Amino acid sequence: MSSKTVAALALAVTLAACGDSHTPTKLWETTGFQTPESAIVDTASNVIYVSNIAGGPADRDGNGYISKLSPDGKVTVEKWVTGLDSPKGLGLHGGKLFVADLDKLVEIDVASGNIVTKHEAAGAKILNDVAIDGEGNVYTSDWPGNAIWRLSGGTFEKWLESDKLANPNGLLIDGDKLIVAAWGAMEADFSTKTPGNLLAVNLADKSISNLGNGKPVGNLDGLERFDADSFIVTDWVAGKVFQITRAGDAKELLVLGQWSADLTYNATTRTAIIPLMVDGKVVAYKF
Repeated sequence: MSSKTVAALALAVTLAACGDSHTPTKLWETTGFQTPESAIVDTASNVIYVSNIAGGPADRDGNGYISKLSPDGKVTVEKWVTGLDSPKGLGLHGGKLFVADLDKLVEIDVASGNIVTKHEAAGAKILNDVAIDGEGNVYTSDWPGNAIWRLSGGTFEKWLESDKLANPNGLLIDGDKLIVAAWGAMEADFSTKTPGNLLAVNLADKSISNLGNGKPVGNLDGLERFDADSFIVTDWVAGKVFQITRAGDAKELLVLGQWSADLTYNATTRTAIIPLMVDGKVVAYKF
């Protein structure tokens, strides 16, 4: 074997070890949604839920709805739950689907598709993502309001409010921390002078810190765990998908259309399901 061949094999092994061999591959694409914002997989029912805003992100119009898809992306029920205003982030716990809907956290019984209750968030501006801890506490971000709300023991209240949250969007429970995908401090037109990065909120004392080096990444939206040492995150404005390590370093994995929103990710199958709001599509990629 020549020295060049040995060197080439060594490089291939090194790249594979670093994860660079995982070129994203599109698995499927489904169209016909109305401003899809969030997707989540219900592994117990083998179903994908997708929230459809069906209007403006802050419209109180009753046009919003939830769709059901099969694992291969086929729409099984277009309008499974209707009558919502501007449904965005989704969370599953105890047979219930929790939906961030403008200034309400809507609780839906998965078995029947019936709305159990709507928890009012008086004064909230635009509730966005949902995360649920091991005790069943439900957290939701108020994106323009620089706040996190929490449903605990039947009480839904503002849990944390701080400019340090830098307009929080995506949420994820990570041990004793709530990881926040920050948009970045917004101007009046929703633009940012400094893009956002990942933050960590201590669940015990609510202290807020940068996750890692705090380097600006983008106008962050969807957030999921990618592997033990990193997260997969969407940039809503740029339409990019990033891998961000716990050290705060970001690597671009994929470029999609603008308004790439709240993804879901299965680390076992390395599959991401991503709503594309402007295009009215939901796409699945294997990494």
